Amino acid sequence: MSVVLGYDESPGAARALRIAVEVAAAFHERLVLVYGAAAPGPVGEEYASHYEAIRQTGRTGLEHAVTEADRAGVPTVVEVIDDKPAHALIDAATRHAARVIVVGSWAESPMRGALLGSTPHKLLHMSTVPVLCVPPEEGG
Repeated sequence: MSVVLGYDESPGAARALRIAVEVAAAFHERLVLVYGAAAPGPVGEEYASHYEAIRQTGRTGLEHAVTEADRAGVPTVVEVIDDKPAHALIDAATRHAARVIVVGSWAESPMRGALLGSTPHKLLHMSTVPVLCVPPEEGG
């Protein structure tokens, strides 16, 4: 089994990373770090540059997460998946037999999440794997 973390350096991501590392360490499992890298629009001249910029942003952010997991002695797997974040996390959770998907939230209202389709909101409705939504630090 594993613990899957959606990590994107958003305000809730730092705390979610700490929680995911703690859970993975407690169960002696690897931490699968996932970044959903769906580029905007399927065609057009800018698509290739947007696509590569999004993937590079994901790789850079995940490097930070790997460093934090390494400090705690938690083994990691890194995946930059060419899909929207919720779908990427569900895919990784399925392939890695995840115990839980951990994702940070922005402490937005439930209505805003439902209307705008936040990743935590989508995961709570689509995932068959338990989802742990971690709010940002108070005042963060």
